[in-house]
Amino acid sequence: MGTVYLGVSPGARRVAVKVVREELAQDPSFRRRFAREVDAVRRVGGFHTAPVVDAGPDDARPWLVTEYIPGPSLHEVLRTHGALPATTVRALALGLAEALEGIHACGLIHRDLKPGNIVVSGAGPRVIDFGIARAAEGTSLTTTNVVVGTRGFLAPEQLTGGPLTPAVDAYAFGMVLCHACGAAPFPGGTVLDQALHALPADLAAVVGDCLRHDPAARPTPTEILQRLAHSGEKPPEDWLPGAVRALVARHQAVLPAPVLAPRP
Repeated sequence: MGTVYLGVSPGARRVAVKVVREELAQDPSFRRRFAREVDAVRRVGGFHTAPVVDAGPDDARPWLVTEYIPGPSLHEVLRTHGALPATTVRALALGLAEALEGIHACGLIHRDLKPGNIVVSGAGPRVIDFGIARAAEGTSLTTTNVVVGTRGFLAPEQLTGGPLTPAVDAYAFGMVLCHACGAAPFPGGTVLDQALHALPADLAAVVGDCLRHDPAARPTPTEILQRLAHSGEKPPEDWLPGAVRALVARHQAVLPAPVLAPRP
């Protein structure tokens, strides 16, 4: 949809500045949807998302500023270190469920939850790039019969053109956990029940329900949180293994010192 820059707020806080592509800025329907989505995303709170700082949906090039979260994506973590230990996957599950609970409470559906849209920070996982993607529908970025999302994390109804509900995020949540524990991508001919043996029993039961073909049979984020809370397992205070925490620290260390231009 555009370009993301590392910026600095007047108070010397680092932020992510997302500037919309010029061709999209010329589309009045995109501008209307973008403004609606910005308004909705502003209402999403919680510990596990990147809050909106400011936005300019009516400017010549619409833009959005969110908190900058220093840390690798979950995709980078898994590519570098492989499958995560059970305690980390359980903490990841709780954090993602809380994030989706907040997103859905604002009437939004992420629709592209995947390791690349999850930032791993020392304080917990952060979900990014939610809501705004819907503004691109019907513009030059999308055409009829083109699926919005990432294959491997799309619910069946996203592939068949069925109604989209928050249940698509539950399906993607289940797939993210499968990747995090090393069960996915599934080799050809793998039976789901066999793949889920890589997860702890309580998580395997939740993920199995999240991956049901019938959207109505998938649990909501609130139900996921309740089920995991009742499992009796509590994530440790330090949710990351040492090697991953070192990777997070390296991301924090490479940030340049903020340089503020003098005010006129």
